Amino acid sequence: MGRAPDAEFDALMSRGSLYPVFQPIVSLDSGGTVGYEALIRGPSGSAFATPDKLFREGARAGRLAELDWICRAASCRAALMAGLPTTVPLFLNAEPATFRTPPPAQLIDTFRAASDQLQVVVEITERKLGSDPGGLLAAVLRLREAGMRIALDDVGATTTSLAMMPLISPDVIKIDRGVVQGPITPAASAVVNAVLAEAERTGAAVLAEGIESPRHLAVARAMGATLGQGWLFGRPEPLPHDIAAAEFVLPRVPAPELPEGTPYEIASRHRPTARTTKEVLRCLSRHLENKCLDLTEPAVLLAAFQQARHFDDAVRTRYTELAGRGVLTAVYAAGLTAEPVVGIRGGPLDSADPMTREWIVVVLGAHFAAGLFAYDQGRDDDDEDSRAFDYVLTYDRRLVTAAAQPLLRRLLPTEPETFW
Repeated sequence: MGRAPDAEFDALMSRGSLYPVFQPIVSLDSGGTVGYEALIRGPSGSAFATPDKLFREGARAGRLAELDWICRAASCRAALMAGLPTTVPLFLNAEPATFRTPPPAQLIDTFRAASDQLQVVVEITERKLGSDPGGLLAAVLRLREAGMRIALDDVGATTTSLAMMPLISPDVIKIDRGVVQGPITPAASAVVNAVLAEAERTGAAVLAEGIESPRHLAVARAMGATLGQGWLFGRPEPLPHDIAAAEFVLPRVPAPELPEGTPYEIASRHRPTARTTKEVLRCLSRHLENKCLDLTEPAVLLAAFQQARHFDDAVRTRYTELAGRGVLTAVYAAGLTAEPVVGIRGGPLDSADPMTREWIVVVLGAHFAAGLFAYDQGRDDDDEDSRAFDYVLTYDRRLVTAAAQPLLRRLLPTEPETFW
C-alpha cells in the first residue's frame, strides 16, 4: 500500500502525463485579456490531480526540482503549439528551492525555443522564499539578463514575501487571494500599503489574485491593482488557438545595482565618513536593530560582526527574538556556522575576507531603510570598547540596497544555473 503513490508519481514523471491549463490575466480598466498564467495538472482521478498534492509528493520524493522543470517545459510546449503571440505574457511558476538545479537535458531545447518565441514572466512562488536569498537573487538577475520579467506570487500569504519584495524588485506584484477575498484587517492593510509603496517606487504592476465576484473586483481596484486574475474572468483551461496580440505592455523594473566592493567601500564612495569608537557603534547598531521591532511590516536584517565571538549570547537572544517576529535575519562573521541559531541564516567569512574588518547593520523594509557601515581602524592591542571605526550611517534606500548586495552574495556558495 505504501509504495502505490511512489509508483504512480514515477509514472507521471516518466510518461509526460502532466499537462498545463491557462488562466487569463486581465486589465481591470478594459476587462481585456493581457496575459496567461500556466497552471499544471495531473491526470483526473489520480492521487496527484492537483498541484498541491503533486508538489508535496515531489518534495517528499526529493524530486522537486525535476518536477518543477517538467511542469515549466510542458507549459512552454503548450504555449508554443498554440502560437501564443510574443506580445502576450506567459506567467510560469518557479519554485525558489529549484533555482540551483539545471533542467533535464532533454528539456533544454524547449526552454530555448520559449526564450526566443515567448514573452516569459517567471513567477516566484512563496514556498521556501527565504531559504536561499542569495541564490534566489542571483537567479533573478540572470533571468532578467535573459530578457525575462519577474513576478512575485502570493504577496501577503507569508511574511517572507513582503520582506523579500524590496530586494527582488519584481516587475509584477501579485496580491494573494486571501488578502483580496478576506476581511479588511490591519494585517491586510499592511500588505496593501507595502505593495503600493513598492509599486510607487519602482513602477511595478499590481495584480490581484482570486477575483471571483464583483465585490472582489471592487476590493482589487480599491487596493490599487491594475491587473486581475480569478474565476470572474475565466477558469483555467487549455489555451485558445486564436489569441490576439495584446497592446498592454508590462513594466520592466530596473534590477538593483550590483556595485563592486564591500558594503563599507560602496557606502563610503557615496557618503562622507565619521570616526567613532566601538562603544558608540554598538549603540548605533542597537538603535537600528530596535527599529525592526517598531516596524509594522516584515523586514530584512543583515548584520556583520567581524568575528564569531561578537555574536555572543546577548546578541543571539536579541536576533532570535527579531527572527521570531518575521524579520528575515542573516548574520556574518569569521568562524560562524551556516545556521548559528535556528531561523537565522549564517554567512561564514573567510579570515582573508576584507569584510572581517567591517561592522555592518542593514535594515530594509517596505517603508524604512537604513544601513550602518563601519570599518575597523583599530590596532590589535586596542581596548575593545575604544577601538576606532570610520563609519557611514545612511537612510538612503537605493544606497542601502546596493551596499547590501555583497552581503547577500556571500550567502550563496555557488552561482545558480537558470538555463534561460
